[in-house]
Amino acid sequence: MDWQGQKLVEQLMQILLVSFSVVAFITGYVLGSFQIMLLVYAGGVVFTALVTIPNWPVYNRHPLSWLDPSEAEKHPKPQITNPSTKKKAAKK
Repeated sequence: MDWQGQKLVEQLMQILLVSFSVVAFITGYVLGSFQIMLLVYAGGVVFTALVTIPNWPVYNRHPLSWLDPSEAEKHPKPQITNPSTKKKAAKK
């Protein structure tokens, strides 16, 4: 999953959970049943999980391009020098 896909999933999750909670509350209030309200909300949570948790192809439309290993070997990572050895050499 790419960065844009993660952002889309996060927004989709929030929208779905809020909308299902509103629908569950209205349904429970109209029918006067707390149990129905909880069942509607639980169904919404399960639906949201099925939509957002799997790595669907729609969430990978902008794949990351990693550096080729052979190209990485041509440009080695810079070595960090120990600053205490520089100070000792400067004092002598």
